[in-house]
Amino acid sequence: MCTYGVPVHPTPPFNAPAMRRLREALGMAPGHVAYGLYAQYGLRVSPETVLLWERGLATPGSRELTALAGVLWCSPGDLMAAAATLREHRMARGLSAEDLARRVGVEAGAYLKMEESGRWRGNERQSQALSEALGLSLREYVTATGQEDELAELLRSAVTTRWQAYVRPATKLLPLPRHHLQDVLEQLHTDYQGRMVSTMSWGTSGTPADQTTGDAGREFLDRIVDHFWALAQE
Repeated sequence: MCTYGVPVHPTPPFNAPAMRRLREALGMAPGHVAYGLYAQYGLRVSPETVLLWERGLATPGSRELTALAGVLWCSPGDLMAAAATLREHRMARGLSAEDLARRVGVEAGAYLKMEESGRWRGNERQSQALSEALGLSLREYVTATGQEDELAELLRSAVTTRWQAYVRPATKLLPLPRHHLQDVLEQLHTDYQGRMVSTMSWGTSGTPADQTTGDAGREFLDRIVDHFWALAQE
């Protein structure tokens, strides 16, 4: 989202209880935190605002979150709830966009565009570097790079048609060994087709077999990504 050409980023997912625990562990009062934010980072924040952050009634912005981590002697990630987007994972690691772009091997402006759009366009080498720099699990990588819907559509097609045709697209999407993806796609296809066959054979009285089959198939396809991760991580 932009306002008059200036990007406006969503507020980082803030963990208010964690902030309070960290402050109290250091023996600091809210006033001490407010003073530290001004003395060390030039941010004018009142003790009342610090208390509002701790109570979840207000949320620090990106610059405030980074400064708050410095005052509380922790990493920004310690003050954030579970990260989901590239930007949130980057902030949790305490990296600037420029630093991350350099590690990954892309131009900073290009990286920022991808971060703001929520769609990662890096090549295989850059994707591997991104995962390593941010410490992403494979599932976190897929979610953060905006590819979860694409993965779900690919998996639905693989289990309802010929799974072999989707091995190559899957290897382009996911940094997994080809043989492992083959095994997972084949197992998903077998599970789906087996469920379809079994439900066709026990349609109960008053429930047409095709309706029972359709319900079972839709349920499996609705959770296809969860089924995939369960197999991929074994």
